[in-house]
Amino acid sequence: MAQVAMQIAGRVYRVACDEGEEPHLEGLARMVNGKIAGMREKFGEMGDQRLTIMAAVTLADELHESQRRISELEARLAQVQEDAASALSGREAWIDKVAETVGEASARIERAAQDMSGARSGED
Repeated sequence: MAQVAMQIAGRVYRVACDEGEEPHLEGLARMVNGKIAGMREKFGEMGDQRLTIMAAVTLADELHESQRRISELEARLAQVQEDAASALSGREAWIDKVAETVGEASARIERAAQDMSGARSGED
């Protein structure tokens, strides 16, 4: 099992993780540390615990908004896929109708050609 030393708000925290997860955890720690630093810059010095809680709530709010947006996009994607399937089905029905119409026209042309052929042979 691997370990990562994360520095957040000036303190070092050692966290165990699976092999290969170290870069991901280090990136998350940098994100949390950056959020805390940004809040410290915006609100000035305040208690570390309060600052950490504010950063955690802000990150949770951003996560919630991202999840809401993902759900909205998934619903839109499902609608687009449904519309595409419907359009494709409609296209296939149109192609079938065109083929049927062409077949009927071909049959009428053949009958007309046979009628004309019969009429000519009757003229001789």
